[in-house]
Amino acid sequence: MDAAGMQPRRPAGLGVLALLCSSLLLNALFLAHHFVLSPPRLLGRDDGSSSGLSWSLQAAREAEAVAAVDCSGHGQAFLDGVAGEDGRPACECNACFTGPDCSLRAPNCIANASSGNPLFLEPYWRRHAAAGAVVISGWHRMSYTTTDGVYQSVELEDHIRRLHSAVGNAVVDDKHLVFGAGSTQLINALVHALSPDANAASPAARVVATVPYYTPYRTQTAMFDGREYRWDGTTAARGANSSDGFIEFVASPNNPDTLLQKPVLRGSAAIVDRAYYWPHFTHIPAPADEDVMLFTMSKPSGHAGSRLGWALIRDEKVAKRAYEYVQSSIMGASRDTQLRMLGIVKVILANLHGKEDIFAFGHNVMGTRWRRLSAIVSRSQRISVQKMAPEYCTYFQAGQRAIASLRMGEV
Repeated sequence: MDAAGMQPRRPAGLGVLALLCSSLLLNALFLAHHFVLSPPRLLGRDDGSSSGLSWSLQAAREAEAVAAVDCSGHGQAFLDGVAGEDGRPACECNACFTGPDCSLRAPNCIANASSGNPLFLEPYWRRHAAAGAVVISGWHRMSYTTTDGVYQSVELEDHIRRLHSAVGNAVVDDKHLVFGAGSTQLINALVHALSPDANAASPAARVVATVPYYTPYRTQTAMFDGREYRWDGTTAARGANSSDGFIEFVASPNNPDTLLQKPVLRGSAAIVDRAYYWPHFTHIPAPADEDVMLFTMSKPSGHAGSRLGWALIRDEKVAKRAYEYVQSSIMGASRDTQLRMLGIVKVILANLHGKEDIFAFGHNVMGTRWRRLSAIVSRSQRISVQKMAPEYCTYFQAGQRAIASLRMGEV
């Protein structure tokens, strides 16, 4: 200190240290606000950034890259597809198309009217790519069971019930719901559930259907033929009152003639297959309310490859036996499938009766194709088209014509 009373000077190092501490404190506050207090930001923001994503980012990039592969509108590339020469999944072409990008028509291609894939709904899901996408983590549902120790997604069951109620094609309030690996597995699960116990003194149940019928009714029953049941042919060989010990398959709408049918044998146990009872395939005059009804996800959404079906069953004991059959054979439908279908059903529900209604979309596509096919068939003297009058549909609140079948004339 000098004579003029000057204060002692602070060492220069203290100022630098204070500045450094302040900087570190501000950075700490910024990071806390960004990563702890602020919600994560997702892929696909308006600015195109991917902030907030970590493990799912690479999977999203791979999915988008494969979806961008050009297959000329006649095929698709898939993440699990066979790799081409460049190491990327190659195009898998639809029927009657070939070539690296599916742009070439296959010569002498024959239309197979006995089977098909629900690919007519594929453009709908491309339009809803973001909403229909599901990212599955590597640790998703690794346990054998789901919520509350069961093999079925509680949320998916709830949303399927909402879908039926919103569409008006089935009464669900007094029904138990059982999932299966597509309706194919449930065909035999329901036969088993309605048959007498293997240890009972009752004779085996006789399983029948009315011609024309869906072939797996016979093949599934015959394949698992056992003590409890056996395939016994068609209802035409039985009297209307011959109902004792019969299980009757009833497809309504029927496959392949699309007619809404009822059981032929009075008093028989009936499995009513309502797979096509959706408004883009047929008119919905009223909610279906049979004791045992069979549905599959391949029809309302087109996701045949996901293999999810369900049964609506009034009787608790029958539902329990069907559930135990699925539990014993596959321990429940795939958990990954159930998650994916939950997302799909949510999209369908969100767009009902709107501009992006999947049933209106499907109905328009099927109607356009039917008009084109009818024009072609009308020029033939060997093939006729089933004549069907329009029926009132409660969903569209208008007259609707079912998607009819072709019938071969005599050669």
